[in-house]
Amino acid sequence: MMLESQIEEVLEYQTNYDHEIPEGTHREITDKVDLTDNHVKILTGIRRCGKSTALLQIARKHPHVNYLSFEDPRLSAFEVNDFFKLEKIFKRIGNSELFFFDEIQNVDGWERYVRVLHDKKQKVIVTGSNTKILSKELGTSLTGRHISFEVFPFSYAEYLAHFNLIAGVDSFSGFFQFGGMPEFLNTKNRDVLLNLYNDLIYRDIVVRHGLRNPKIVKELGVFLATNTGKEFSYNNLAKTFELGSSNTVASYISYFEDAYLFFTVPRFSFSLKQQAKNPKKIYGIDTGLMTNLSMSFSKDQGRLLENLVYIHLKRLGKEIYYYRQYGECDFIVSKNSKVEMAVQVCYDLNTDNLRREVNGLAEALTELDLTEGFIFTFNQKDELKKEGKIINVIPVWEWME
Repeated sequence: MMLESQIEEVLEYQTNYDHEIPEGTHREITDKVDLTDNHVKILTGIRRCGKSTALLQIARKHPHVNYLSFEDPRLSAFEVNDFFKLEKIFKRIGNSELFFFDEIQNVDGWERYVRVLHDKKQKVIVTGSNTKILSKELGTSLTGRHISFEVFPFSYAEYLAHFNLIAGVDSFSGFFQFGGMPEFLNTKNRDVLLNLYNDLIYRDIVVRHGLRNPKIVKELGVFLATNTGKEFSYNNLAKTFELGSSNTVASYISYFEDAYLFFTVPRFSFSLKQQAKNPKKIYGIDTGLMTNLSMSFSKDQGRLLENLVYIHLKRLGKEIYYYRQYGECDFIVSKNSKVEMAVQVCYDLNTDNLRREVNGLAEALTELDLTEGFIFTFNQKDELKKEGKIINVIPVWEWME
């Protein structure tokens, strides 16, 4: 519980501080958030990816917004009933129907107050860093009343805008190496990414889930970063890290997914039951972060490029699977359960891998009754034909720009 005067002091400080913050690189997600309807808008994503910046960019499109960030440590005692004190302060400052709350998951029971605002036809945008907590809360008080948007690190287009570069292999090389975490890109200080990783492990996983062995959790995360793009088995991971139970490993990996650090990709199957049984692949949120966490001394450029393509497909809101029968295809991409495209990712097509890459893609195209597919490369362009199928070879940077 907080005094109204304490809340007002924090609000005044934040208001003055926020006016001094540069608007920053335009975030594409802000163009997708429509405030003309009454749905509560939820921006979620990994810590430090730019959710707060996106929220401020949306706020600055409007003459007056009720705004408060709950990342401020002075609000650690803020309780759900304190929202009504905050609302009185907002009204004294200048009435508005727009309520923007940053990192709202720090307030237990926040969804009940947001439901009150929604019922009063107020427009609300909130941000949060944990998908599981948000989904649980939204599934109670806000069922059918919200629209969620995932915020990712910079896309290639945002990276170009941030550094005022033009699309091409040279600029893409930097994006491929450093990734898209804004603060790291500005400093190139590796400690920024390592500190982010430690924060995610301790704040979003160990403390939140009451885990007793943070060392194992950190080591598991490093192992997954080193093996991005590879299939994994819960049983094998349980043995490797002496966790005793595959269920424990499954829980840990779900915690990584909740924190937007890693993502699992199922093997494609027309049978949902079989799909659930098949091994999954693992991918990370950002190539710069994965590279700095990886224990591999010779980085696998092909798997990093594959990871980059995966994240871009996620950013586009696609449903993603991998395909394996006689051959393998890296990604089967669908939307609303309808298959849209099949994709191979190969850093460099050459005589050693051409047949394998083409055959795996052609097999997937035949299985899915698609007429054309794609091979994304670092900087090669071509058009191939296989068994009546058209295979477009395209540089990743050209596809992403």
